[in-house]
Parts: sequence; C-alpha cells; structure tokens
Amino acid sequence: MSWKTAFERWDSFPQLDSNLRQQLDELKKDEKLLEDAFYKELEFGTGGMRGEIGVGTNRMNVYTIRKASLGLAKYIETFGEEAKKRGVVIAYDSRHQSPEFAMEAAKTLATRGIQTYVFDELRPTPELSFALRHLQAFSGIVITASHNPPEYNGFKVYGEDGAQLPPEEADKVIEKVAEVENELLIKVDDEATLKEKGLIQIIGEDVDTAFIEKLVSISEQPNLAVTSDIRVVFTPLHGTANKPVRRALEALGYKHVVVVKEQELPDPNFSTVKAPNPEEHAAFELAIREGNRVGADVLIATDPDADRLGVAVKNHAGEYVVLTGNQTGALLMDYILSQKKEKGTLPANGKVFKTIVTSELGRKVAAYYGIPTEDVLTGFKFIGEKMKQYEESGEHTFLFGYEESYGYLIGDFARDKDAVQAAIMAVEVCAHYKKQGKTLYDALLDLYEKHGYYREGLKSLTLKGKEGAEAIQSILAQFRNEPLKQLGGISVVAYEDYLTREKIDVQTGQKEPLHLPKSNVLKYFLEDGSWVCLRPSGTEPKVKFYFGVVGETLEASDNKLNQYMDEMMEKIDQMVNELVK
Repeated sequence: MSWKTAFERWDSFPQLDSNLRQQLDELKKDEKLLEDAFYKELEFGTGGMRGEIGVGTNRMNVYTIRKASLGLAKYIETFGEEAKKRGVVIAYDSRHQSPEFAMEAAKTLATRGIQTYVFDELRPTPELSFALRHLQAFSGIVITASHNPPEYNGFKVYGEDGAQLPPEEADKVIEKVAEVENELLIKVDDEATLKEKGLIQIIGEDVDTAFIEKLVSISEQPNLAVTSDIRVVFTPLHGTANKPVRRALEALGYKHVVVVKEQELPDPNFSTVKAPNPEEHAAFELAIREGNRVGADVLIATDPDADRLGVAVKNHAGEYVVLTGNQTGALLMDYILSQKKEKGTLPANGKVFKTIVTSELGRKVAAYYGIPTEDVLTGFKFIGEKMKQYEESGEHTFLFGYEESYGYLIGDFARDKDAVQAAIMAVEVCAHYKKQGKTLYDALLDLYEKHGYYREGLKSLTLKGKEGAEAIQSILAQFRNEPLKQLGGISVVAYEDYLTREKIDVQTGQKEPLHLPKSNVLKYFLEDGSWVCLRPSGTEPKVKFYFGVVGETLEASDNKLNQYMDEMMEKIDQMVNELVK
C-alpha cells in the first residue's frame, strides 16, 4: 500500500478524532511531512512500539494504540479463557496522552472480554512488572517512551513473568498486530460500561504498599540509616519515581533526602531539561545546584518511567561528577556481592548478567567473588528471559543484572530494569562507604586499582525520516561487507556478527557460533583488549557506537578511548557524506 492510499483512507474516514482531523488538515500543506506520517505503519517490534505522537499510521495515536492492543488481545485469546480472566495490568507515565492511551488500551482489551487493571495515576515501569506478578496477571502494558523527547510516546508489552516478551513470543504478538487490517474500524465499548461490568478495574495503593515492602527487602544493611547522616538529593525529572523512591528511603530510615522542587511534579514537556535522561549530564544541573546548597553526599536522578538511574558524586576536587552506567553498575555489584559473601549468603550457583555492550569491569568484579557473568544482547528483556530460564531449571540464582545505559536490577520481584531499586541501593552503598570515611568516587578508584582502568564511551548518529532509516541500514551493510581492520593503529583480531550469529577470527578466518538471538549488531575486538560495537537503536532513528578500553592508568584509558572514538566517527562521517551525495 502506498503512503497516499493510507493517507486517503484516514482523510476519508468520517469519524476521525477531531484533534487528529485538525492535525491532518495542517499536514496537507507539507507533502514531505504528510508522507513521513503515512509512509509506513508504526513498527510494532519485540519490545512494543514507540514513536512521535500525532496523526497517521506512523504515529502514536488512539488508532495505533487500539491496533496494538487488539493484536495483544488476539494473542491472549489463543491461550483460552483462563488467560483472559487473569488479564492485563496497564501502567502509564507522565507523558502527553499517556493516561488516555492507557484507557484506550484497556477499553480495547476489555471489549474482547479480557480483564484489565489500570493504575489510578502514573506509576514506574518496574512497578508494572511487579504488579503483573503480584496480581498473577497474564500480560502487562506500559504506556511510556522512557527518556525520549516530549513529542514521543510508546507501548511496551510484558509477559506473565513480569519481563518484556522474549523474541519468540513477541513475534507472535507482532503477527497478530499485523493481521489487523484497518485500525480506524476497531470498535471499543464505553469506559463506564466496561467498569460497571468489572472488566476494567482501577488499582493503586494496595499494589504500592506491596511494592514498597519488596523494595525495602533488597537492603543488605537495613539498619544502616540509623547510624548514617548521609545527605541525598533526588530528582525524578518530572516522572514517575517521586513517590516510590521517597517512600522506600523513608521506610529504611533515611532522613536527609531533598527532592529537586522544580523537577518534582509530572510535566509532559520536561520543561527544565533538554532531555529527561539521566545519561545526559545536563539533566543533573539543578540537582548539582541543590547538592552544593545542602552538602549532599550523592545525587540520584531517574528517567520519566523510572527504569534508569543516574548517580553523581563529588570527586577529589570537590565537584560533582556523573558516573557512567558501567561505573554505577560495578559499584552496586561489588557492594552486593561483598555483603553477601561477608554474611555467608552468597549462593554457590549465583550468576550476574550484563549486555554485550556493557563494560568488562563487571565481569572482573564478579569473578573476584567467584561468580560467573553471562552476556546477553542489548535490551533488558534478554536478562529477564535468562532469569526465567534459570529460575525454572534451578541451575543458577540471579544476583544482579545491568546494562551500560543506566539500567539495573537487584531483587527479582521485578523483571525489568528498576531505577527505584537502584536508587535505594545507591544510597545504601554511599552510606556504607561514608561510614568508612570514603566517598563513592573513592570506592570507584579502589575498583579500578584492583581490577584495571576500564573506560567506556558511546557515540550516536541520529538520522530521521525515511532517508535516515535507509542510511542507517547502509552503514551496517558496509561494515558487514567490509569489516573494520584496525582502529588507532591497533589491529582487529576478531569480530562478532550477531545477524549471522558467528564470531570470526581475522587471522585464521575460523568461525564459531554465537548462542544468542539474531540481531543486526557488529562487535569488533582489538589486539589491546579494546572493543567497538555498532548497533541500530530499536526505538529511535539512530545508530549507536559503543567503545570499551582498558589501560594501566585512568589518563591512559581516557586518551585511548578518545582516540578510538574520534577515529571511528570520522569514518562514519565519511560514509554518511557519501550516502547523502
């Protein structure tokens, strides 16, 4: 179907939502924008869908939400009446139209006779994961675009274990969504009627209380707050973590927690930051100001749906520095494993998990405590999938999972990355070291001294629209056809192609299989122990370039990292210039 046919179908639909009708009439003035809104259907991928809010098949709106929800409903129906009775839990964040999209999803499911539970107001993504397990529901939905810009929203789907659907199950949902021929003709019953029938139930405080109880249980030193005068500055960046983080810290006895007032309340425009992403140092600007005012030991920031946590601490110059996800993950892991070992609670079959683009420092830390590390593809759903596998087999006990993009999981009562858990643990780790007269920065330097000076970097290239998507595919194809041979004068010794699921030795040409799902990702290994990985984003119009190095000093590692990143991005710029000629 051409984009014009899709546009005409919408334009001729007499019952089109009045706001969308107005937007459509505006778009008619610019054919390029009109094409972008209709040139494809908003892709429902393995994690759900995410896109700009607006009119069209390639946008987030009530009709594309209904289509996704109907596809999920049809998938649930294949499991019979019990699955329908167990139902679906739906949570949403602080973004534009999140409550409305959540209710549209609920109405679509409930119209098909599927029980739905909708939170009474915004909630963190990890609480949805917990609630799904707590209520023994069959599936879950979160309406969120995580840390994307304000014009985005999304639809994430969860399985009965509380994790995002693994690829095999996600593909079945994708098939059902694709079977929906016309999103404009999906009929949904009235909200009030569905509530009267009990098919839509509103949930809230009972689930919150149960969630807080579990959060408190992850503490390795639950009485630490009593003897600690640690001072914390917290910003939820206008998102969902405000209440649960504060409640959990209060329950553990931490008294000196200051919230950044300007960023405390929900704001779909995220008006105090350029991007509501704790990975961006600029997101900490107000927290740093507040930290200096109150003399905070640690600053913590969560993204809008509270699945990512950023941490900032003072360096030896007395200035706050934002830790990377790799650094925070290594600190959390080291503390948890050291505490369990000291108390004799470290299980013999324990295992930690990280993604293929996460620092090797984590593997070194885990090995120090005799714990193996397993790598998975980028995306926390793959950690969730492993948790379920080992829980069912009894082969391994989950101890910690994390990824470089500020996502961590400690307690297995949630099965997605959990910034609420991570916030609580980060405060505890900081309090632990403060009792020893150390800062978190001191503790990080101790880890480097013990295991090596690992440093990581990330560069990304955003290419919007149809042409951008094609250019991203061309870049990956070029690297696949002509593999990288060297970087910074250091030879590539091997590379992994996750599309062909092979690792290739450059010198011998020998290939060995990779036992991970197929993915359009390339990872190159250099002679000096460094690596670089290329991965298109699954949720944004960008391609990401991950770098990892190790050196004998922090300065040596930083110099090496900057050299590799600069040289790689020069290659990419040349490619892009050739593609857009």
